[in-house]
Amino acid sequence: MNLPIKSAVLISSVMLAGCSMMNKDSSFNQSVPTVNDNKATMVESAPPPAPPYQFPATQTPTGNKMLIVDPNEHAWGAYGPDGVLVAQGPASTGKGYCPDLGRACKTPSGTFTVYRKGGSECQSSIFPIPEGGAPMPYCMFFKGGYALHGSDYVPNYNASHGCVRLQPSDAQWLSHNFVTVGTKVKVLPY
Repeated sequence: MNLPIKSAVLISSVMLAGCSMMNKDSSFNQSVPTVNDNKATMVESAPPPAPPYQFPATQTPTGNKMLIVDPNEHAWGAYGPDGVLVAQGPASTGKGYCPDLGRACKTPSGTFTVYRKGGSECQSSIFPIPEGGAPMPYCMFFKGGYALHGSDYVPNYNASHGCVRLQPSDAQWLSHNFVTVGTKVKVLPY
């Protein structure tokens, strides 16, 4: 289960009940009770599931939102302007070699800016070769044709043509709640 970390303390009985409600064919409720300043409130949950890798709870504040993608850990982490980790999840980036392209297809490393977003209908204009049409729900383009997007196949290894594959619920949550045109995306080196 992957929940926002910012200023929230989970009630252990809710945590246990929430886990018992989950199975491979269901998703976690969209809101969960939390305790904040000794007052129970409902907050929207970040998308499940949490990756095996855990990003640090804080980083140096930049004053801007930052989405970090780690191709070595197969994970993403979203940090608020204050440097506090808001949410995280699994990711699969570009693989070392793509036979259909005849070349390496790693995701470029560096710091980029999201310049265009699409909704649930977003799809590739290139893949599969030659005519495209592969689903890329909630695409968030950050460099040329490279995007973060939802995928039904997010393995714990790098498997894409260069895009950053996210769980569909993660891509939707990021697109609706975190990423805007102008949000920084930092892809760490392989």
